[in-house]
Amino acid sequence: MPCNQINQSRTLKQLGERSEIIIMARLAESGYYVLKPPGDNLRYDAVIEDADGQFWKIQCKTGRSNGECIEFAPASLHYHTRAGKTTHGSRSYRGQIDYFAVYCPETKRVYLIPVDHAGVSQMNLSTGFHKCIHI
Repeated sequence: MPCNQINQSRTLKQLGERSEIIIMARLAESGYYVLKPPGDNLRYDAVIEDADGQFWKIQCKTGRSNGECIEFAPASLHYHTRAGKTTHGSRSYRGQIDYFAVYCPETKRVYLIPVDHAGVSQMNLSTGFHKCIHI
């Protein structure tokens, strides 16, 4: 199967899982110990331990580049259908995680952003200047 067919057939969940694996590998390559909790019902995807023995909760995200900035949603989105009526909303991660780790397929880079530096509904990272750590 050609590469472009594989990319087009990926679901959003598959894309997120791929980003999560890449992020965790890059964090490990950068010297962090990476812990992965079982399941996917927590507000964080991984925990890293730094050189000082401190632990940090990480939420993994996939970013999209438009050439000038990288965008990602710093909130979880949810949809509920009840009695044929669909509602949607979002929930912030503030107070529940320490960092967003964002993988951008276009730049092939991982960006580590403190949750307090992120917006609550949409986040744009300038490709010329980042208030984050490149991994």
